[in-house]
Amino acid sequence: MQVPLKYILRSSSSRRLTTLITVLGIALVVFVFTAVLMMANGVQQTLRSTGSDDNVTVARKAAASEIMSIIDREAAGIVSNMPQVARSADGRPLSSQEAVVIINLAKLGAKGISNVTVRGVDEAVFQLRPQVRIVEGRMFKWGAREIIVGSGITTRFGGAQIGQQIKFGGDLWSVVGIFDTDGSGFDSEIWGDIHQVMDAFKRGSFSTVTFRLKDPDDFGELVTAFEADNRLQYFVPKREKKFFEEQSEMMAKFIRILGLFITVIFSTGATIGAMITMYGAVANRTVEIGTMRALGFYRRSILLAFLAESFVLSLSGGLLGLGLASLLQFFTISTLNFGSFSELAFSFALSPSIIANALGFSLLMGLIGGFLPAVRAARLNIIQALRAV
Repeated sequence: MQVPLKYILRSSSSRRLTTLITVLGIALVVFVFTAVLMMANGVQQTLRSTGSDDNVTVARKAAASEIMSIIDREAAGIVSNMPQVARSADGRPLSSQEAVVIINLAKLGAKGISNVTVRGVDEAVFQLRPQVRIVEGRMFKWGAREIIVGSGITTRFGGAQIGQQIKFGGDLWSVVGIFDTDGSGFDSEIWGDIHQVMDAFKRGSFSTVTFRLKDPDDFGELVTAFEADNRLQYFVPKREKKFFEEQSEMMAKFIRILGLFITVIFSTGATIGAMITMYGAVANRTVEIGTMRALGFYRRSILLAFLAESFVLSLSGGLLGLGLASLLQFFTISTLNFGSFSELAFSFALSPSIIANALGFSLLMGLIGGFLPAVRAARLNIIQALRAV
């Protein structure tokens, strides 16, 4: 004979205070667990959306980031003029030779300083990255000490507003525009003329070369051409999306490890709380359990009933914690990206896999916390239970 579901639900509601405390404890753990996964996913999505599958980025082999990559002018010229590179209407390669440097900027509100990426770009960059659009002000003039700043920079750093100046590379640079890329990593950068940036930092080489493929299916042929050309043996081509996605791996892994460590500590407390609640339920319902056994309910039915009650508590807490964590999607935060050593603004990102993991984790806490009390309830002797009246 099976225990009715209605009985299980009414049993949970009869102990409102302990049930509420247990649900809130599980909700807190699920909130932290989900927030960690959303943060790591947000970093990855931000950098993944920075690139395009139609573009290829060439960097030096073994370079962990753009600031560690060096491409000499000769190699950059060879890459830009390869037959797989698309060309504009006037016959010029759709290629941007770029220099990436890191500067220090003071945060707004006297909150210290942080690293910010400055990217020197070619004129073809806006054809390569059509998602970049000027939302305020104007484009910088080529050949001038002018810059445009990402929307994520202008709201967090002093001097990064239109009409103001930022000092780096031994000179003052005028902020003339603000650009936005719908939440990609470029929103956390400052852009200027490649030649002006290289002159200011006394650089004779580029960091990367990004170009548009004539045909997206030509990537395999491009890789073969790189391997066959002795002048390009120190460089590696990658699809731009994959290149930037790799920049997020170290950061996302660190967030997950740190977050999971904290979650394990919190979940231990929540699981113990659930176990205490269920042991209390068994102690308070000893007579009920004895009566159900006398009426013909099987031991396994009692076991499943108490496990189901524990699952109801954990699922309720899981849904509450998940609901609260989903609100984080409306917030944007920034942190230092370990891949580029510069500030990166990103939003929390929820996904179906995160939802499944969060609910699965809450049910696991319910299983661990409810199993032993459920076994104890199932093993109660009928006569001794009825004598507890």
